[in-house]
Amino acid sequence: MRGRGGDRGRGGRGGGRGGAGAGAKVIIEPHRHPGVFVARGKEDLLVTKNLTPGESVYGEKRISVSNPQVGEEAATSTEYRVWNPFRSKIAAGILGGIDEIYIKPGSKVLYLGAASGTSVSHVADVVGPEGTVYAVEFSHRSGRDLINMATHRTNVIPIVEDARHPLKYRMLVGMVDCVFADVAQPDQARIVILNAQNFLKVGGGVLVSIKANCIDSTAAPEAVFASEVNKLREGGIKPKEQLTLEPFERDHAMVAGIYQRST
Repeated sequence: MRGRGGDRGRGGRGGGRGGAGAGAKVIIEPHRHPGVFVARGKEDLLVTKNLTPGESVYGEKRISVSNPQVGEEAATSTEYRVWNPFRSKIAAGILGGIDEIYIKPGSKVLYLGAASGTSVSHVADVVGPEGTVYAVEFSHRSGRDLINMATHRTNVIPIVEDARHPLKYRMLVGMVDCVFADVAQPDQARIVILNAQNFLKVGGGVLVSIKANCIDSTAAPEAVFASEVNKLREGGIKPKEQLTLEPFERDHAMVAGIYQRST
């Protein structure tokens, strides 16, 4: 795995805990995306600062690094969670070199297709206590896990509703800085546009994970991606970049854009 992150502001050193580089020296460096970090050890790992130290959400590895001691104060440590790109489209996009994710400390994010909240929990780590993640999931089964995760992460607002009907949850969601969508539905572009019109501020970011065979299993993936990008453009979202999520996801693309309001 490759993670981008300059040498600026090297973090603490410490032994890994929970298996990721256990016993080895690990250096935490900030990734170029604020709120995301790279753990450099025997292998480079993408990590987020754990909002609830001591707890894993889905059995992910945790790494604890000791902070530099200041004067007579007791030594402290910071815990990070490994962000697995095979289980998170956003992590796959970051490792694929996406320019902008529109999610940073303090951001308000509307996450469509939250599932059981594994990826949402990392987004909650990134936005931190000052940010908010409004996590929408249609499945009641996944929604139970999502609600359970949100009891520990108070910056996550779980919403078990159909993202096709944003008016059903308009009382729960404020204006947001970014809409992320991974709903794997044929009408995903329409769902994204509808939610952007209701909740996304003009100039806000849009990130869409497109699974080609969920839109049209008979067409070539490239044709599906081009068609979806066109629909987003018609809905007032100016596409900025598109990248494949290979090797983490097959026939998936991530599209990033800016909301300019529908004409």
